[in-house]
Amino acid sequence: QGKKAVEALLAFGRSKAKGDALLLNESENVHLLVTVWKVPRVAQVIRIPLPHGIRPETAEVCLFTKDEPNLSAEQTENLYRKLLIQNGIKSVSQIISYKTLKKEYKLFEAKRRLLNRFDLFLSDDRIRRLLPSHLGKHFYERKKAPLSVNLKAKNLAKELQKHIQGTTLPVTNKGCCYTARIGHTGMKADEILDNVIAAAEVIAKKLPKNWKNVKILHLKTLKSVALPIFTANISNLDE
Repeated sequence: QGKKAVEALLAFGRSKAKGDALLLNESENVHLLVTVWKVPRVAQVIRIPLPHGIRPETAEVCLFTKDEPNLSAEQTENLYRKLLIQNGIKSVSQIISYKTLKKEYKLFEAKRRLLNRFDLFLSDDRIRRLLPSHLGKHFYERKKAPLSVNLKAKNLAKELQKHIQGTTLPVTNKGCCYTARIGHTGMKADEILDNVIAAAEVIAKKLPKNWKNVKILHLKTLKSVALPIFTANISNLDE
């Protein structure tokens, strides 16, 4: 069912692109929609590692780091830039120290430009709790809240890659439908399908009440209808 849905979405994407030659190179995101039976009491964000990266090679990634004692903001940023290079990490396009964030991104307009410039934000887990008050609510509304990473990890490349290549499913306690980005129309059908299966396996373990709570799974792009790929039996409600 998943394979049929993925192929239909890709065909739909191609037919739309033909109608508008300008869109031929632009891929659309593919989302997995999760509808649950019972709204959880507590909101959470489920992190989902994926076998195939969902961000185009050109995706812009920003990393916020803690301030190092006795170093200026610029020296701190250079220190972390060297650390990333030593670990062979090329996917982070900009490093912003906490000091720089406080000084240069005070104004709403500066924050908005920052938000629009990057596809993904990562944060040194040592300053993660300090960020919400400086970034403002728009980062969280636009689902671009920074993901915590451990910059002291033994295998730093693996630590960052799992976030850059993965996705998240924000689960709220206000409604019963949640969305995770799991691919784009520039990917092969099999790659998207692998990602859907990987995501379903994580959701089955980490969703409140686990897989029993999943009512329907849909796949869709921004402009397509939602195609159902899984519908639970009514018996799941017995409890």
